Amino acid sequence: MLPPTPLNKTLLPLTPAQLNTASQKCLALQTTGRTTHSKRPFAALLLAPDNETVLLTSLSLSHVRHAECELARNAADNYAFDYLASCTIVSTWEPCAMCAGAIYWAHIGRLVYLASEKELRKLTGVGNVENLTLDLPCRAVFGAGQTRVEVVGPLVEEGWEGRVVEDAALFWGKAG
Repeated sequence: MLPPTPLNKTLLPLTPAQLNTASQKCLALQTTGRTTHSKRPFAALLLAPDNETVLLTSLSLSHVRHAECELARNAADNYAFDYLASCTIVSTWEPCAMCAGAIYWAHIGRLVYLASEKELRKLTGVGNVENLTLDLPCRAVFGAGQTRVEVVGPLVEEGWEGRVVEDAALFWGKAG
């Protein structure tokens, strides 16, 4: 683990209540995107350093304009580099390699994801042209970097992974 430096600020710990509230907001965003805006079931939000204030939100806009990438780019355009090191991105799904790279380059200090990319692949199936998942965990992408990105997820024991999969199954036509 890299020590805190000007490029690796110490993050305030997330309390269980803050984690639960942020997870609720992120899943609600995914549901709204799916039901109201006919978007693919992927959502992300950015928490301020206080772990409570939502600074930005994003939905998946296309196959290449993923929620996490769009949010990371928008954050980098609107907030200071060192400020983002104290922020947390919350995503309904584990970011792909492209999104993990965008989070890293935006210098967002922490990622929380509710459901794993492996669960997404199970849900959408192998060879699904709507979602050709990569078998490359975001921790591997972040681990290759020079600055630390704290990763929390998937939130299996907390029940969030199951809720995200259940909601997304409605989009993919696989509701149980």
